[in-house]
Amino acid sequence: MLTKAPDETIGLLLVDAARLLRIQIDRALDGAGLGLTAGEARTLAYVSLYPASRQTALAAQMNVEPMTLVTFLDRLENRGLVTRETDPTDRRAKTVQLAPDAQPTLEQVLGITNTVQEVTLQDFAPEEVEGLRTLLKRMRSNIARSELGRGQA
Repeated sequence: MLTKAPDETIGLLLVDAARLLRIQIDRALDGAGLGLTAGEARTLAYVSLYPASRQTALAAQMNVEPMTLVTFLDRLENRGLVTRETDPTDRRAKTVQLAPDAQPTLEQVLGITNTVQEVTLQDFAPEEVEGLRTLLKRMRSNIARSELGRGQA
C-alpha cells in the first residue's frame, strides 16, 4: 500500500503545465473574436512552421488524427487562409501552404499566444526562459530520436 504521495515527475509537471497553458491560449483565442477555434489557430501556426508539408506529416507533427486535421484544413481553406496542392512527387498526397492573405490572421494568432506566454513566464528571468526553451527542445529531440528507433525495431 502506498503511504506517501510520490514526488511530481517531470512528465506529470510538463503535461499539467501544457494543459493549463493550452486552456489559457484557448480562452484568449475565443476572446479575440478571430472566428477560429484553437485547433484551427494551431493548424495555421503549424502550416507556417512547416510549409509545403504533406497533410499526413502535418497531422503527425501536431499529434492529431488525419481526419481531425482535414476538418481544420477545410475550414481554413474556406476562409482563404491555407491552400492545398497535389504533391508533385505523389499525386495521391496533398501539401499544405499558407495562403497569401493568411499573414494578418497568423500575426494575430501569434500575438495572442505570445501575450499568454509573457503572462505565463512573467516572473522568469530572460536566461531562465532561454534555458527552459533549450531544455524542452533537447527533451523533444530525445523523445523523437527514441520514437524513430522504435519504428525501426
